[in-house]
Amino acid sequence: MVASSVEPEFRGARRRLVEALQDKGIRDLAVLRAIDQVPRHLFVPPTVRHRAYEDSALPIGSGQTISQPYVHARALEQLMLTGKEKVLEIGTGSGYQTALLSELAAQVFSIERFPALLDKTRPILQQANVRNVSILLGDGTLGWREYGPYDGIVVSAGAPHVPPALEEQLAEGGRMLVPIGDRDEQMLTLFIKRNGKLEGRDIVPVRFVPLIGAGGWPA
Repeated sequence: MVASSVEPEFRGARRRLVEALQDKGIRDLAVLRAIDQVPRHLFVPPTVRHRAYEDSALPIGSGQTISQPYVHARALEQLMLTGKEKVLEIGTGSGYQTALLSELAAQVFSIERFPALLDKTRPILQQANVRNVSILLGDGTLGWREYGPYDGIVVSAGAPHVPPALEEQLAEGGRMLVPIGDRDEQMLTLFIKRNGKLEGRDIVPVRFVPLIGAGGWPA
């Protein structure tokens, strides 16, 4: 969970972001509360901190980005989390979505492939007082078998297909979000596991960085 540390100068900007997301159709109160609680300005580089509460994607280094808040909110709504779940995140990135998930789930396990990003993200999560998150450096397409199965899985990079290991590690009745498509454009797709098989539904067109790994795109 995040112990909110909102500097006064960001409070108004955060509230305006929440209102903008409501105007765009976000209705899940838990998701909106998480966005209101998590200090996004901590998770972006100082050079773009003045834009932290714009509804836009921003660069975070290593060729990666922090996604548009609307995309985060629309995706997290689909997971329908109640606060009791165990969730796997593929692509820790800036750590912002990790922190949002920490507000929405009981336990979060997150995997990042870039050591430089992870070195920056760990202390930021500590600064934000996120305590129910475990992070692993490795190939996210292989999942984190030790702690599976997971009630929810969120993949934060574009994949050509669902990585087999992630399908296996999703619990029966669990929900998984994966951007499926080519390296440039994808469709954010919600998969629900029923009777051991995935049933998919398109959510929204997106543009994510490629999912690199044994179960995704080659490096």
